[in-house]
Amino acid sequence: MREQFPFFKAHPDLVYLDTAATSQKPQALLDSLQNYYINDNANVHRGLYKLAYDTTEAYEGVRQQVADFLHAQSAEEIIFTRGTTDSLNLVASAFGPHAVPAGGRIVVSGAEHHSNFIPWQQLAKRQQATFTVTPVHPDGTVDVPALLAAITPGTNLVAIAQVTNVAGDTLPVAEIAKKAHDVGAIVVVDGAQAVAHMAVDVQALGADFYAFSGHKIYGPTGIGALYGRADLLAKMPPIQFGGEMISEVRDQESTWADGPIKYEAGTPHIAGVIGMGAALNWFQKNVDAAALQTEHELTSQLRTALTAIPDLTVYGNDDSLATVSFNLTGIHPHDVATFLDEQQIAVRAGHHCAQPLMARLGVPATVRASFGVYNNQDDVTKLVEAVQAARRYFHGID
Repeated sequence: MREQFPFFKAHPDLVYLDTAATSQKPQALLDSLQNYYINDNANVHRGLYKLAYDTTEAYEGVRQQVADFLHAQSAEEIIFTRGTTDSLNLVASAFGPHAVPAGGRIVVSGAEHHSNFIPWQQLAKRQQATFTVTPVHPDGTVDVPALLAAITPGTNLVAIAQVTNVAGDTLPVAEIAKKAHDVGAIVVVDGAQAVAHMAVDVQALGADFYAFSGHKIYGPTGIGALYGRADLLAKMPPIQFGGEMISEVRDQESTWADGPIKYEAGTPHIAGVIGMGAALNWFQKNVDAAALQTEHELTSQLRTALTAIPDLTVYGNDDSLATVSFNLTGIHPHDVATFLDEQQIAVRAGHHCAQPLMARLGVPATVRASFGVYNNQDDVTKLVEAVQAARRYFHGID
């Protein structure tokens, strides 16, 4: 698998353990981007010449591909966006006022990424709604019973990650969605950390909206997709206006195009869409259950090894998915990450865009190692040895 990623030929000695931030890219993606710009570069939904028509067909083909990947009912339920953050903000701004009336109630977990926290916080302020943040366990995982208990009559919207980005815990989305739907709430799911590590079926999950980014699943940056249930999208107005999202424009009024294109004003990120399609195609052909199981095994091995190191706290639990966050007692995570970088090991250190979670854990930051399909046992061994060396260095242990 690793040989399909040119990045590792350019950096043969680097241990890359930051896939939760962004994945490295397979040659198949790079080839598709080059081919688009050399052979297929034309705008979509506009030209009447063959090249423009063919490019539009390819662009819309990816919409169907994403729908199939997420098990949506129709490609008409897929909107191309700049990524997960853009998708969640679109829902909050365009559909939020319809879903959450003045004085309503929004529920989120205390482990959410800022992208699935701030849009709802700000919507609550605009609607003068109650914004309920549910508890987490001391290991950073979501307290699911407390989350379910918070979804009471009068709740209008529940926003959760399918997989959290610090502890890596997988939430029981279907169970949460059922409880939310029973009280008449809609469910918005951040799928950024899930799509590259598990099969996703938005209908089985009961998600009303589901967002993910292409760059988290071996695709380009700056492109993502939002799934929205067709009946809900019928009620959701556009919030950006311009080329190709209109049906008709007159001096004093305008009407909008049907379908998801009405949310894609202006020239879209065509190369990004084509590239995301190539990445999904590569993923579905190359990443099987065995490859995902290897990710799970590496995660478990790293958790076990780190837990055995004195003065070290590991967050998450035995079911954490492709992500291990930890701290060395008395050592700032930035210092640990810098030490590891000097050993050619790339990890993330910081609050991981999850400051409310950090506050609940009582720490300013953590070190986070995260896996992709290109990682192997040697990566785990080198990280563990480097963390042990960091502990000895910073604690003055010979």
